Amino acid sequence: MPNFQQPSINNDKPSTNNWFASWFDTPYYHILYKERNYREAQVFMDNLTHYLNLPEKAKVLDLACGKGRHSIYLNQLGYDVVGADLSENSINEANKNNNETLHFQVHDMREVFEDKFDAIFNLFTSFGYFENDEDNLTTLKAMKESLTEYGFAVIDFMNVNQVIANLVPEELKTVENIDFHIKRYVSDGHIYKEIDFEDQGEKFHFTEKVKALTLQDFEKLMEEAGIFLLDIFGDYKLKKFHRTDSERLIMIFK
Repeated sequence: MPNFQQPSINNDKPSTNNWFASWFDTPYYHILYKERNYREAQVFMDNLTHYLNLPEKAKVLDLACGKGRHSIYLNQLGYDVVGADLSENSINEANKNNNETLHFQVHDMREVFEDKFDAIFNLFTSFGYFENDEDNLTTLKAMKESLTEYGFAVIDFMNVNQVIANLVPEELKTVENIDFHIKRYVSDGHIYKEIDFEDQGEKFHFTEKVKALTLQDFEKLMEEAGIFLLDIFGDYKLKKFHRTDSERLIMIFK
């Protein structure tokens, strides 16, 4: 769920107002990805919180929470949850679910939190969108500094090797009578997804761009940040990570 610092995104919608909107804040983003498996995501969070053996009412940060769906679920598991995202629109939507142990705030993940957390979750490839690579290191340092002494952080990223090996160059996906023309390619160390479609007589174009960070890249960044990488998993059932075959790269660190 990449809802933090949006990839290089543009909308070439013909308009006399030079209209611009963030891809993740448009209704089209949610239409295209409406079939995402949220039950699988909940099973992942069940497995993750069990593995970390978080104490009852632990303070958990859902970093890049989008509209808060997973923050809400973590809160239902009994944790004191803060959901943070750069998108004001997403946080405004998420705030409708506030309660005594569930809060949301607009926050840049490169900045350290005043509060300290028992666990910080950065889930569903919500990392690697920065134009400046230094910001990835800055983010890791901020995550480390926002943990309690005994806290753990988790980054759930795509397994770049597996993704690139199975990249589908072109795809047509029709959802709610909208034909999304999708192109994928690798360039300059990034994975790109170009999305073109037409709706109500107007043409749209968006680009998602994610840094193709491998485990080795993360290990180097974490060493620079003074972070201890404790464990690595390859899927949401927390099975062992395999460089070529695993769907995910899930890293536990402190």
